[in-house]
Amino acid sequence: MYEGITVKVKKIMLGVKDGKQIANRSETRMTLKKKEAQKDKKLCFENIKELRKAITPKRIELLHIAKKMKPKSMQELARILNRDIKSIAMDLHLLGKLGLIDMKRKTEGRKEARPVVDYNKISLEIVI
Repeated sequence: MYEGITVKVKKIMLGVKDGKQIANRSETRMTLKKKEAQKDKKLCFENIKELRKAITPKRIELLHIAKKMKPKSMQELARILNRDIKSIAMDLHLLGKLGLIDMKRKTEGRKEARPVVDYNKISLEIVI
């Protein structure tokens, strides 16, 4: 697309389908209560409302800042975003379950986790 620039795309497709469509395919049915997303499958929400609960403007901003500023910890990310650590932790936990962010743990010293976003783009597919 851009000359000399590689754009890494996250290979998780977010989709919205009804329950019958999901049951007939090998896709993961995703709700906010799901324990863990499978990275090699599509994440399908039952409806737009469920998708909007999971992918909020604040969570998209969190992904952008984590990608751009590369904070060294959850606490640093909370300071950058001017949000409390509890809400950041909840967002990171959900985004991790969705496979949209990784938390890399330090091996030495204080066992902090560093949020890592290693892609530039998320694709959204809506079946009508």
